[in-house]
Amino acid sequence: MKATKIKMKTGCEHSAKTTEISEIYIEGCNNPGFFSKSSIYDYLKSNPNSIQVNINPYPNLYPALSSNGEKYVRSEPNDTPNDNLLKLPRC
Repeated sequence: MKATKIKMKTGCEHSAKTTEISEIYIEGCNNPGFFSKSSIYDYLKSNPNSIQVNINPYPNLYPALSSNGEKYVRSEPNDTPNDNLLKLPRC
């Protein structure tokens, strides 16, 4: 499955923080569409390495918890300064 676009929290449309993503569009599944970051977090906990960012080198998404316990996802680190997830088109 591939993450192809993101929605940011209201007021955070230009943010460079993965914690401020509200929903991610997932393709390649039975019901493509936008899913909340917490539902993707839960899915990845039981299905690791099953969703990649649709940008070369197609890094995996990983579940993460913020310092205040908020569930979110991020992509596998690489040599870019910002998370590849944040490079997807924003809606």
